[in-house]
Amino acid sequence: MYLGRVIGTVVSTSKNENLVGMKLLMVEKLTERLEREGSTEIAVDSVGAGTGEIVIVCKGSSARYVFGDGSAPVDTSIVGIVDSVEVG
Repeated sequence: MYLGRVIGTVVSTSKNENLVGMKLLMVEKLTERLEREGSTEIAVDSVGAGTGEIVIVCKGSSARYVFGDGSAPVDTSIVGIVDSVEVG
């Protein structure tokens, strides 16, 4: 998992049937100090995140199971909206 910032939305009218109804967001990866790391990717939103919010992003096969039986072709999911981060 990692922290990311939602920087936009992705609209796809033609997509895999298992992705129908899922919200796709563009996320930029952040460091532990909430600074831009440089990479971006598309993530499926499971929590109602919006542009500008800091989110928790889950990757790999566990990201697919956020949406049920794991049949959706998902590699990256947003699983939380961050309220605050404390780094010691």
